[in-house]
Amino acid sequence: MKKRASIALSAFAIGGLVALTGCTAGSAPSEGQDKVLKVAYIKTDAFTALDTLFTTTKADFEAANEGVTVELQPIAATDDDYKIKLALSQRSAETAPDIFYEDTTALRADADAGYLLNLDEYVSEWEDWDQFTDAAKEAGKGDDNSIYAVSLGTDTRAVWYSKPVFEAAGIALPWEPKSWDDIMEAARQIKASSPDVVPFNFYAGTGTGEGSNMQGFYQLLYGTELGGDSLYDSETSKWVTGSQGFIDSLAFVDELYTEELALTPAQALDPNIWKSIFGEMFPNATLGATIEGSYTPSFWQTGGSYEWPEYVDDMGATVFPTQNGQNPGGVSMSGGWALAVGAKTADPQLAFDFMAMALSKDNALAYDNENSQIAVRKDVAADESYIAANPFVRTVTDIVEVTNFRPATADYNQISAEVQKANEAVITDKATPEEAAAAYDKAIEAIVGAEGVIQK
Repeated sequence: MKKRASIALSAFAIGGLVALTGCTAGSAPSEGQDKVLKVAYIKTDAFTALDTLFTTTKADFEAANEGVTVELQPIAATDDDYKIKLALSQRSAETAPDIFYEDTTALRADADAGYLLNLDEYVSEWEDWDQFTDAAKEAGKGDDNSIYAVSLGTDTRAVWYSKPVFEAAGIALPWEPKSWDDIMEAARQIKASSPDVVPFNFYAGTGTGEGSNMQGFYQLLYGTELGGDSLYDSETSKWVTGSQGFIDSLAFVDELYTEELALTPAQALDPNIWKSIFGEMFPNATLGATIEGSYTPSFWQTGGSYEWPEYVDDMGATVFPTQNGQNPGGVSMSGGWALAVGAKTADPQLAFDFMAMALSKDNALAYDNENSQIAVRKDVAADESYIAANPFVRTVTDIVEVTNFRPATADYNQISAEVQKANEAVITDKATPEEAAAAYDKAIEAIVGAEGVIQK
């Protein structure tokens, strides 16, 4: 639900876009001319962590590499406008940056477009590469299974629950559900003990957009039999249709809403419902649990949107379980951004060396702590200052081990919209789980063609 606030410049009107400046990325400097590395990234009043990171790295890198100038190119923009700006810069070697901030959901499309340097040979010789988690490495892969970017940090999803509500229902704490049945059992106990409390919020439908998938349906789908290949088959690079897991996931949603264990459909379709959840329901103990991101404590911490010091004692967090408790036992979804080297860079090794320095342990630790990111380096995750950031850091960080990333394909946004529609059809009683799943399958095939789907 929560997105990094950012400020769009009026200059981002497409006709008025200003070209990135600096040396030509695609050609080597003339003899006797210093080398220039161009670094493009987002910087806004609300998001300065990258600028801090790159300013520090620039000074250290220039000191260690005589004759090299690092040209920082901060861009004040929304995430979407930044991606437009970046895509336009890639049209020419004159404007393409050497290193840039890359959205992992756009990575595969950008790799296919030829914007990103294949990093396989560079990471294979990088001694720090073993410090990155397998999930983080996966987030940087293209369709060909090669590495095209390295993660800066990520987030995870967990079940956040109200201890007072659970205690009133007689549910033992800490609560650690092992299956979907455990979720349903707890929700029913809460309804029986406290009829005025919403037992389990489950985001669903188009109102909350992508959030309803990340903090809702995908938690179910990726915990079914096909696991990480439940939505998109990684081996064939095709979208999955006809799966029992998709139907089972919709059936779980249907059960929650039919038994009135969740919000009403009208509330669920309110795009601002999260404000009530964090600003009113949890602080007033009128909600049992919800699935939400690792950033959740930031709502309640000092300076947050809904300051609530008592959250430290009143809230708990745990991993969402797989369908029947099968391995790996839990499931999560993650987003995140990464650093990439431009395919047009004149000096790939130099550009990678800068990126590697920016992603060192000390730099990554400072960035993660400033930006409330989940560490993707194992040594950062074990650092005392990182662990002390808030009382839930260890829990949400451990969940990285079972997390999944959305398919980073050009047609993903269309697929995501169809997932939302399927859920909305179920919670509004416009379709049974089987009917909604069949409609989804038909819509997906219409988007990607028969050759783009695989029956599972």
